[in-house]
Amino acid sequence: MPVDNSRLEGFYKLSVSERRMKLAEIANLSDEHVQAWAANGELSEDAADRMIENVVGTYSLPIGVATNFVIDGEHYLIPFVLEEPSVVAAASNMAKRCVANGGFRSNNDEPVMIGQIQIVNCENPDKAKKDILSSKEDLIQKCNEVDPILVKFGGGCRDIEVRMIDTESGPMIIVHLLVDCRDAMGANAVNTMAETIAPLLQNISKGTPILRIISNLAVHRLARVSATFTPEEMSDKGDDREKGSQIIEGVLQAYHFAKADPFRATTHNKGIMNAISSVAIACGQDWRAIESGAHSYASYKNSHKYGSLTHWEKDSEGNLVGTIELPMAVGLVGGAVRVHPAAQANVALIGVQSANDLAKVMAASGLVQNLGALRALATVGIQAGHMKLHVRNMAVTAGAEGEEIDIVASRLREKGIRITQAAVMEEIKQLRME
Repeated sequence: MPVDNSRLEGFYKLSVSERRMKLAEIANLSDEHVQAWAANGELSEDAADRMIENVVGTYSLPIGVATNFVIDGEHYLIPFVLEEPSVVAAASNMAKRCVANGGFRSNNDEPVMIGQIQIVNCENPDKAKKDILSSKEDLIQKCNEVDPILVKFGGGCRDIEVRMIDTESGPMIIVHLLVDCRDAMGANAVNTMAETIAPLLQNISKGTPILRIISNLAVHRLARVSATFTPEEMSDKGDDREKGSQIIEGVLQAYHFAKADPFRATTHNKGIMNAISSVAIACGQDWRAIESGAHSYASYKNSHKYGSLTHWEKDSEGNLVGTIELPMAVGLVGGAVRVHPAAQANVALIGVQSANDLAKVMAASGLVQNLGALRALATVGIQAGHMKLHVRNMAVTAGAEGEEIDIVASRLREKGIRITQAAVMEEIKQLRME
């Protein structure tokens, strides 16, 4: 279950071990979950060797926790796995700014994935299409016989669609299986169904089935999340409506740039995926499939012109209203989430009980990450906040050791100067001269 309160004052001031114990207490995590976080090599070599081929070791990234998320009236703490500074801080900051309006609201589709079967060399494609659709009920039944467990839990093949496309290899018939995957991502079930009925489609169409594979452009499995931000919440002080209104105008202008220009939209959407992919990795999801589906959808939904995955507008009261819509093929059944101990701990921290819940959490993280970037770009610029959080890494790169790292970082932040590698090196030099 989600936590009672995601507002963790002073959480960033705690030590790493203190943060683990704090989260274990409020999220009722087991000792095994805490140990999975604490182990630098949380994935054993035996477990890793069973996941992929030719294993030589494991590779670790930090797990950070974003706070202040209220989604559909429930509080969530969200784990992010990535190497980039400022992402977790920005998501937590922006999530806090919509709490007064109830936080985030979700409206997700059912978990329906598409399985594609490519058929070539049809002498009469029009007749083949008609005959396939006439056999729809029998084909659906054959699909569902493949996975009775999925059907038992309320899922299974729901419908069959047929498309005709022209290609450089000639006309092709593309059959779409629409499969409700419930709490699974669905690749194994969908691919098995597609392979099972391919011979039947060959007999019906008099053509040759070639590819039988899931599509990651999951247009029937969209996650939608929205939130409202008042001008006061958008201001730095939380009560300056005029300043907040100016920031909202800047955010809208930045969004309109991304909406109109694919060069900007690409970076705009990369910022969204900074959060979504980080949560996907943390929870053992196929983040490459999610990335692919998201970027494809950014073009698909805009008549094949690449654009923004988010929508921002101002309502009649001057509030900023944001919405995100994108495919979200995630699962809690099977895959790495059932093998990787840290992924299990991260899912336990979020407290989600279904793939739909995980999808809305990931979508909400993407929406506020986008807002954080737009707000920074419209005000101080993206580098100001990023470099303040990145300065500790820069200090290490410049040769700072032990306590020097935090001292150098603190001094540079207090000076308020432009943080560059040269400035960091100079500060280390000054510190050592003292």
